[in-house]
Order: sequence, then structure tokens, then C-alpha cells
Amino acid sequence: MPYRAAVDDYRFLIEDVLDFAALRATDRYAEATDDVTSAILSEAGRLCDDVLAPLQRGGDLHPAKLENGIVRTSPGFAEGFAAIAEGGWIGMSADPEFGGMGLPMTLTSAVNEMMSGACLSLQLAPLMSQGQIEALEHHASDAIKELYLPKLISGEWTGTMNLTESQAGSDVGALSSRAEDNGDGTYAVSGQKIYISWGDNDFAGNVCHLVLARLPGAPAGTKGISLFLVPKFIPDENGEPGQRNGVSVVSLEHKMGLHGSPTAVMQYDNATGWIVGREGGGMAAMFTMMNNARLGVGEQGIGAAEGAYQLALDYALERKQGRSSVEGGTGTIVDHADVRRMLLSMKADIFASRAIALSCAYASDMARAGQGDEWAARAAFLTPITKAFGTDVGMSVAEMGVQVHGGMGFIEETGAAQFSRDVRVTAIYEGTNGIQAMDLVGRKMMDGGEAANRLLDEIEADAETARDPFPRMADAVWQASETLREATEWMTAQKDMNERFAGAVPYLRAFARVLGGHLHLQAAMAEKAASGSGAREKLARFYIQRLLPEHQGLLAHAQAGAEDLYALEVEDLSR
Repeated sequence: MPYRAAVDDYRFLIEDVLDFAALRATDRYAEATDDVTSAILSEAGRLCDDVLAPLQRGGDLHPAKLENGIVRTSPGFAEGFAAIAEGGWIGMSADPEFGGMGLPMTLTSAVNEMMSGACLSLQLAPLMSQGQIEALEHHASDAIKELYLPKLISGEWTGTMNLTESQAGSDVGALSSRAEDNGDGTYAVSGQKIYISWGDNDFAGNVCHLVLARLPGAPAGTKGISLFLVPKFIPDENGEPGQRNGVSVVSLEHKMGLHGSPTAVMQYDNATGWIVGREGGGMAAMFTMMNNARLGVGEQGIGAAEGAYQLALDYALERKQGRSSVEGGTGTIVDHADVRRMLLSMKADIFASRAIALSCAYASDMARAGQGDEWAARAAFLTPITKAFGTDVGMSVAEMGVQVHGGMGFIEETGAAQFSRDVRVTAIYEGTNGIQAMDLVGRKMMDGGEAANRLLDEIEADAETARDPFPRMADAVWQASETLREATEWMTAQKDMNERFAGAVPYLRAFARVLGGHLHLQAAMAEKAASGSGAREKLARFYIQRLLPEHQGLLAHAQAGAEDLYALEVEDLSR
């Protein structure tokens, strides 16, 4: 059975779990009515099912290639991108002044996840443009906005982000790319960047690169970095692609997965660029794009998980092997307890991670709509959780999808292995998941844990409300929240940041587990209010009874400190 965008799940979360009515009550998003929301989700679902999903396998078998300096994209990708652009999907949340729809990021997030499940390699192209659009909206001059934003929003031009260099990966401040003032409002940018997703293509009229570089005399580290917009073709007096700029693709990486997405080594040789933001403000401007991308990458993981789950479920419903262990069973492996365990784990974690991601997007929407600084703090706090947990779920679900297929999962023709290969990088790019966890217990807890505790207060209040219909589930979620609160207090009490960092990954995972239990419980409550108990209550019970308890071991790990990590000497590691 082909891929089917989970439109009903998104609609349920938006309309019944999130307080979307409060968002619609704001001036900024008053036009995001339930009819508009329903139409957006339905049309995006059709695009994913009918246009993008059929490109998934071909992108893997026929990767992007570099031929005589020209990037040739996978068959059908040009038409697929054109369909995305023509539908207005790139600029869903962009400023209407420049051709965007001005819709909530919550809806954009849902659509991005659908596209990721359909064809992750292609979805990465509009995601890069969306991040650049947001960065330019916040930091670029009016002249740059007027020229570039309409073309990026329409999909006529595409955007990239250029941070990484061979010696400067996670340590961006170590970059050596340079820029010199030409004295005419432009800069000459030189250097080499690696791992540039969709660094070039053969279907856009222009490719616009946001490049981090250092001006002469700039201080070392991130404070000396500025951001420049460097197009493949320098726009002429009419704003159309003109002279070829000093930008070239040196090579395309041969990767484990995402074969349809060209990952380029980019060379800049005195390329003409324009500064975005102030001198030395490059990281602040780039973080706007990166935070947008981190939410988007979390959704990529969740989307890939959805695709892998659907493929595994279809196989489990068709594969006959052994005797059915349940009376009146289907006669296929879906009857076997361990297969059922895997499928339910996949489905439950997909819902939990999806709900967390949409909650993060919703918080950012409420902040943009002027509903208070607390919403901005919540969005910032949930961003690393969304990115890390969403991509962890993507990897674990894709791996389980291979396992459900058994021996056939190891055979490429089934497509199960492709999901596992494609999603693996999502835990690495846009800040590794370890860095996300360090950000959570470091920068995001500079408030002394205030944002974390507000979330925990809300979880416990909602659990109290749920005690009447679902006492056991509500009590489990409430108790988990209290255990997490104690761990949060321990984290914020550590003045030595390495003590926090040593347990950062299990702490983030535990927080995600508790949030997942909370949101599953909310889903069960919403279902009961609408139609009585049903499938969502049963899925919530599975998650809360079987997956939520992981938080206890994770939090014990999180509070163990750093000493034992360094007890073994470096030379002992190789013995």
C-alpha cells in the first residue's frame, strides 16, 4: 500500500489537543479558521500521496550527480519541487507583504512532516529555503528583502545555509572563510564550505547562499563572524539572474542515505555578497535560520518514522509466518506479540514526538502573535527536545521497521532500509542531538529552570483533571512529572556545567518521555470528550504503561554526574 499522509492525526492534534482557538483569536492568525486548516492539511496530504511519495525510491536509486560543474537532480525532482512551489507551500508562514501566506508555523510544521514522510530527500530543498526566508525577514536590509524574498517564497529561487568547514564543524567559531569590503555595498567572499544541503540544483533560476565569514580584523570566535548573502548569479538591474558569481560546486558527497539530496562542497572565490545584519552579528542571524531548521529537522525524523511505520505495518498485515497466537487472528505476523509490540511502540512514539513538535510550533506562533514572553521561552525550551527526540524516534522507528520485515528488511527492494539510511543524518545535522541536549541543560536553563517548571506545572494540573476518567494513567504521568522536577532541580543546582553535560542526553530523553505521556493523556481526554473512549485511549495506555517508565532509569543516569565518565584514563580506552 502506498504512503498515506497522516492528515487525520494532524487535524486531531491541532483542533482537539492544542488550544488552536486561542491562536485564531489573535489578530495575526485570525484567518487560520478551521475550514482553512482542514483545506491546507487535505491539499498537502494529496500532494504528498500523489506527487512526492512516488519520487522516494527513484531518488535513492538515481542520486543527484555533478556533471561538468552542473548538478543534475534525481528524475522527477524538478517536477516535484515545482508542484511544491506552485502550491505556495514554501511560503506558508512567510510575510504576506512578500508573497507568503502568513499562516501559523503549526500548519507549516504539519505540512513539512507530511512531505518528509513522502520524500525526505526532496523535502530538504524547501526546508532550506524556509529557513533562509525567516533569517532574511528578521535581519536583512529592505533592499535585500524586496529583491530576494518574493523569489524565494515563490520557489523561483532556492536558498541554502553555509556554516561548516573541514576544521569548523560544531565549533563554528573556528571557521576561516573571509570577506572583504568592496567599498560599494558589496563584499568579496572567499573560502570553502562543506556539507551544504541542496548546494545547487538544475531547476531553480538562482541559488542563494547564506555564508558565514570573517571580516578583516574581526575578533576570534563566534563574535567575529558575519553573515553574507551570496547568490549563484548576481541579479541584474531588473532583479533577474545575471552574471555568474564566483561560486562553484567542487564535489557532491557520497552518502549513507538521502541520495536524492545533493550535499555539496562549495567554493567561494571573491564571490560578490551582501551583508545580512550587522558586522559581527552573523551567528545571531544564522541562529534564526538554524532554530527554524531544528524544528524542521525534528519533523523530518517524525515524517520518516511515519513512512517507515506504514511500510512495516503493510508488510505485517500481508506476511504469513507461523501460527496465529490469538483466536480469530489475521493469520499474518501482526498477530505475533513481539511484532505487535514493535508496531505499537512505533505508533505511540510517532504520536508523542509529533505532538511535541506541534506544541513547539504552536508556542512559537503564540509568541509571534504577541501573547507574551512565556510563549517564546517555551518555544525555545521545546526546540532542542523536538529536534533530538523527533530524530531519535525517526531512527528507532526506521530500525524497528527493518526488524518487522525480518530478512526482507535487509533487502533494499522493500524500501525499509532506505528509511533507516535516510533518517540517520537528522540526528547529526543542524546541531547533533548531543549538542541539543547540552543546549537544553545549559542555555535553556539559564533561567534557573523557570521554563521547565512552568511546563511541569501544566503537566501536573492536566493530570489532576484527568484523574476522574483515567486515574491510573493520570497518576503515572503526575508521578513522572514530579520525578522529572526533582531532576530539574538537581540540574540547575550544578554550577560545574560538565556535571550537567554528562547527563544531558538522558535528561532530554526523559523530558521528552514525560511530555509524551502528558500529550497521550491529553489525546485520550480529548477523544473521550468528543466520542467516548477508543483507540487513542488504548494507545495512551500502552505508552504510559510501557514506554513512560523509561524516564526513571534515564533520570538516574542524568544525575550521576561526570566523575565516572573520566574515571577511565584516555590510554585505557584503547585497551
